[in-house]
Formats: sequence, C-alpha cells, structure tokens
Amino acid sequence: MNPWSNGNGAPPDGEGSVQVTLEPGVEIGAAKVFAVYGKGGIGKSTTSSNLSVAFSRLGKRVIQIGCDPKHDSTFTLTKRLVPTVIDVLESVNFHPEELRPSDFVYEGYNGVMCVEAGGPPAGTGCGGYVVGQTVKLLKQHHLLEDTDVVVFDVLGDVVCGGFAAPLQHAHRALIVTANDFDSIFALNRIAAAIIAKGRNYQVRIGGVIANRSAATDEIDRFNAAIGLSRLAHFPDLDVIRRSRLKKSTVFEMDPAPGLEAAQQEYMRLAANLLAGTPPQDAKPMKDRDIFDFLGFD
Repeated sequence: MNPWSNGNGAPPDGEGSVQVTLEPGVEIGAAKVFAVYGKGGIGKSTTSSNLSVAFSRLGKRVIQIGCDPKHDSTFTLTKRLVPTVIDVLESVNFHPEELRPSDFVYEGYNGVMCVEAGGPPAGTGCGGYVVGQTVKLLKQHHLLEDTDVVVFDVLGDVVCGGFAAPLQHAHRALIVTANDFDSIFALNRIAAAIIAKGRNYQVRIGGVIANRSAATDEIDRFNAAIGLSRLAHFPDLDVIRRSRLKKSTVFEMDPAPGLEAAQQEYMRLAANLLAGTPPQDAKPMKDRDIFDFLGFD
C-alpha cells in the first residue's frame, strides 16, 4: 500500500509534523555516523562527497545517504543521478522484500557506496519516513554490517521532525556555514535542533565547517560566543566549483590553485572525525539576539 495514501488519496493532515519517532530495530549499528547540515546551497553535498572519499582513502568502508528530494547528493561520486529509495519502493508497490541491494545502492568513486533516499511527494508525507525506510532496507540487506562510516547529507536548513530524522542515527552532526549573516543564522537554528534531538538520542554537535569563504572572522566570533569550534575551512575555490560541473570530487581534478590544500584539508578533517571529536556544548542564541550580534564592524 502506498504510505502516502489513506484511501482518500492523502495522508492525515499534520501527520509527523511535530516529531518522527525512531522505529524499533532500525539502529545503524557499529559504524560511525555523521549527519551534515547547513543552509540551503552552502555546499553540504560537496562537503559530504569529498569527506566520504577522504574516509575511503583512509581505508574505511563508507556509505553516503542523500536525504533530499532533489537526489543530487552523490552525483559527483556516481557521475549520474541515481534512482531514489522511494522511486524503487514505489516501483514494487512498497513491497521492500522484492528489492535487491543493486536496486538502490550504487558504487561511487573509490568504493564509496551511494544511496539517495529521495523524499515524499511535494506537499505530502514526511521526510522522516523516507530516512527510516532507507536505513531499514540497508539493515535488511545486511549492508551496514561491514560499514565503517555512514554520512547523511541532509537538505537545506530544514529542522522539522522529518528531516531531523538522521539525527536519530548520528553520533556527530556537522554544520556547514559560510562567513555571512544568513548562513550563520541557519547555523544557530540547526545547533538548537541538534541539541533538542540530543535530549533523547546520542547525537551531539561535532563542530562547524567553514565553506565558500575567504575569511572566517564572523564564523569564529559567533562560535566563540555560543561555545562552538571550527573543524575545517574550505575557501571559495574555482576548482571546487568546477568539480561539481565535471561531476567529480576534488580528488579527481587536475592540478589547480588551491586544490592540493583542499584535498589535504578534507583528509585532515576525516582523520580527526575518525579519531573522535569531543561533543560541543553550545548555547544557541535567540533569533533577536543573533540578529543584533551579527553584521556590525
């Protein structure tokens, strides 16, 4: 039965709109799990894919799970837009027992395994269902048993109960931001969502990743004010922009200004995350306070 339907063509209005409870038996297991959040368009998928490759270069078996209806998280790894879990479930009328791993898991660059969860039809359903079904399928097919690292790449700065669902599985949540008002404003609200989830789940804030920014002064000033720290810094490099156009990770690009430093920064970040980053005890600001705090010389 189509889970988006209640017999009248639509689910009950508001279902899942407050929280989505983790379904028993869908815990990921022994792998280290990271969830990547940040303002829409800030470079979460670029960060996630390059970080996944860095983990794989350190000898780890990696699964990257894209959690966005656009299903474009993994295309630099696979060189194409792969079918989503929701697409393939719909093709078998939501009978998951009819699926094989090859129907929804695709091998990407340097052995990174790629899954695109997809999303509910526009205006219906809840993203939490999608994430839950994806993890359940991976467990049913024993694909998590030999996995060392799972990277959730989560859409935009949505912190509703549905798309906050990856936080139920993650050990550390990483927040990507630029050195500007809107990105840091989103960072503050995402931090608050992670802390809220952390009251019932193991997830904690792992730190902040500065992206597409020549400077980090506003990021660092804000972090110091609320108790966060910066894990890595990736400037606004043309070679990173071009890597997306070439459907490639930075580890596949020809030499260019700043490329080697970016590759080394991804490797350093991956090594530090594997070694274990201490949880960061942040105290996010109220919206009015952050409005007054940011943007003044």
